[in-house]
Amino acid sequence: MSATAQRPTEELPDTGWTRRQWGVLLVLCGAIFLEGIDVAMLNVALPSIRADLGLSTGSLQWVMSAYVLGYGGFMLLGGRAADLFGRRRMFVFWLSVFLVFSGLGGFATEGWTLIVARFVTGVAAAFMTPAGLSIITTGFAEGPQRNKALLFYSGTAAGGFSVGLVVGGLLTSVGWRWVFFAPVVLSALILVAALAFVPKSARPERVAGQGFDLAGGVTITSAIVLLVLGVERATHTSAAWTAATVGAGLVMLAAFVAVERRSAAPLVRLGILRAGSLVRANLAGLLFAAGFFGFQFLVVLYLQELREWSTLQTSFAMLIMGIDALLSPLLTPRLVNRFGNARVIFGGLLLAALAYALFLPVAADWTYAMMLPSLVVVGLAFSLAYGPLTIVATEGVAEEEQGLAGALLYTSFQFGAALGLSAVTAVNVAATASGSPAAMLDGYRAALWVPLAAALLAAVISAFGLRTRRSALPEAVVAPSLRA
Repeated sequence: MSATAQRPTEELPDTGWTRRQWGVLLVLCGAIFLEGIDVAMLNVALPSIRADLGLSTGSLQWVMSAYVLGYGGFMLLGGRAADLFGRRRMFVFWLSVFLVFSGLGGFATEGWTLIVARFVTGVAAAFMTPAGLSIITTGFAEGPQRNKALLFYSGTAAGGFSVGLVVGGLLTSVGWRWVFFAPVVLSALILVAALAFVPKSARPERVAGQGFDLAGGVTITSAIVLLVLGVERATHTSAAWTAATVGAGLVMLAAFVAVERRSAAPLVRLGILRAGSLVRANLAGLLFAAGFFGFQFLVVLYLQELREWSTLQTSFAMLIMGIDALLSPLLTPRLVNRFGNARVIFGGLLLAALAYALFLPVAADWTYAMMLPSLVVVGLAFSLAYGPLTIVATEGVAEEEQGLAGALLYTSFQFGAALGLSAVTAVNVAATASGSPAAMLDGYRAALWVPLAAALLAAVISAFGLRTRRSALPEAVVAPSLRA
C-alpha cells in the first residue's frame, strides 16, 4: 500500500488532498491526457501521412489498427502486471517505452516501420494506463476523496482527445511528423514529474510457490487480440475471414477460462466477475464507447465528405464536445454526492441517446447552430457517464486487484470503440447506394441508429443498478485473502 493510503484518515479528510496527492494526480492526469491527445492527433494526420509515405488504404488502416491491437490486446496483461510487479515501476517503465516509440514513429520513412512503432506504442499504453489508474485508486481513500480524483482524471482524459483534434490539425499543417514528436516532449516532462512525485512502493508480495500465470497471459492476450482484430477489420475483409478470426478469439477465450479455473495464481480471478456492479459498469462502458466513437466518426464523415469542411474546421467544430473536461471535475462530483453514481450514469446514458436522436434528421444544409445541441449534449453525457463508470468499476475492489479492475474497464472501452466504429461503417456502406450527396446522407442517417441503439441498451443495463444500495459492497469483489 502506498504511503499516502497508510496515513490516518484524520490527516486525509474526504474533501482535501495532500501536496503529494496533488502531485501524483497531476502526473497521472498528464499521462491520460497524453494517451488521449496522441490518438486524436494521429486521426487528424492520417491523410498527410498517406500522401507523404505513399501508403495504400490497407496500410493506412493498419497504422490505426496496430495501435488498437496493442492497446486493447495487452490491457488485461498490463493491469495484472501492475498488481504483481509494482504500479510505479510499470508506469515509469512503460511511459519510457511510449516516449521512445512515439519518437521512432516520427522518423518513419516506410509504412511498416510506422505500423510497428504504433503497435509498440499501443502496448506501452496498455501497461501504462491501468497502472496509472490503480495508483489513484490505491492512493486516495475510497469515497468522496477518490471519487473526486477519478472524476478529475476522467475529465482530463476527455480533454486530451478534444484538444488533440485541434492541436493535431495545427501540427499537421506544419508537418505530420510533429504529431509524433510533440508527445515525446510531453512524455519526457511527465516522466520527470513521475520520478519526483509518485511514491516508491515495495514490490507486492506473492505466496511462495505461486508464479506469474504465463498460460493465462498468453491465452487472454491472444483472445483479445484476435477479437479486436476481427471487429476492427470487419469492414475491410471478407465475412469468412472475420468469422474465422472472431471464432479463433472465442476459442482462445474458452481456453483462458479453463486455464484460470485450474491455476493456483490466476491472472484474472474469475470471482471478480461475480460482482453485479462491476459487470454492469463494464457492459455499459463497452456500449457507451461504441456509441460515442461511432457518433464522432459519423460526424467527421458528414462534415468532411459531404460538407467538404477542412480538417481544422472540423476539429474546431467538434471542440465543443470537450466541455466534459470542465464539467467532469466541477459538476459531476456534486451530482454524484447528491444522487449516487448509478443515477448519474443512467442520466448520462439517456442524454447520450438524446444527443444521437437529435442528429438523426441531419440534412445537407444544416448550419453549425443546428448541429450544436447534439455536440453539447454529447459532451455533457460523457462527463456524467465516463467518470462514474470508472468509480463503480473499481469501487470495493481489493487493493491487490485494482490494476485488474481498471484493465477490465479500459478493455471494455477499447473493444466497444472498435465495435462501434466497425458497426457504423458497415451500416453506412450498406445504406449508401451511390456517391451522390443524397445517398451519402441516407448512409449517415442509417448509421446514426447504431450509436442510438448502443446508448439505449447501455441505459437499460445500468438501470438494474439504480436500486442497489450505494454502501453495499459485493462480497465476490473482495479478494479471498482479504476476507475476514
